[in-house]
Amino acid sequence: MSEFVTVAHESDVAPGDVKVVEANGRSLCLGHCDDGTWGAIDNVCTHDGGVLGEGELEDCLVECPRHGARFDLATGEVKALPAVFPVNAYPVRVVNGEVQVDVGVLTKELEIG
Repeated sequence: MSEFVTVAHESDVAPGDVKVVEANGRSLCLGHCDDGTWGAIDNVCTHDGGVLGEGELEDCLVECPRHGARFDLATGEVKALPAVFPVNAYPVRVVNGEVQVDVGVLTKELEIG
């Protein structure tokens, strides 16, 4: 079931930045890519539990601040080791300046092992 929840105002996250937000009790890494697109993924690195929303964003890839694993902000796919398992990704939209995430629908379902 689709239910978008407002998690931030678009002015809260500058292009090229990420932020920790919460939607329906789920901690997310919300990112605003330099190309103007937005993405939201689970906030915990699958390698060693690092907080992705405290990492760096480059080319829509979030780098975990602990060991440098990188995740695609749109799909949650792993793009750099040491992580080998993806994180969940969620649809994001901007409506009247409000950034909204739908945690009820996965953009890409987590595929582990």
